[in-house]
Amino acid sequence: MRRLSPWGMSLIILSPVPVVAQTTEPPPTPCCRTLGEVRTNIDRIDDQILRLMAERSRYVAQAERFKTSAATVRDETRIRQILTRIREKAARQGVNPDIAEATFRAMVEGFTAEEARQIRR
Repeated sequence: MRRLSPWGMSLIILSPVPVVAQTTEPPPTPCCRTLGEVRTNIDRIDDQILRLMAERSRYVAQAERFKTSAATVRDETRIRQILTRIREKAARQGVNPDIAEATFRAMVEGFTAEEARQIRR
């Protein structure tokens, strides 16, 4: 920020806090030298996705406490909200929104079916 000093000189005031630009762009992907290296990285990412799915599954199990019957499991409004949010975020991050929606739709359907089975027990 520029300000005039009492002596008529221009001063630049530097902030001690670094300014970090926020972006939704993913970090650059390192260039792989072999197909094996590509596959190793894809497997690593798949493992991370599975860990996150397991975490999501535990939250779905907690949601069961708040639902009284299998009929209360499926919430179409919530599903639409999830898919809309996912499509928007996918587009911002350079992912085909159709692929993201199909992936999340399959996941939501699977978790919803499992939740309904658990509640019927």
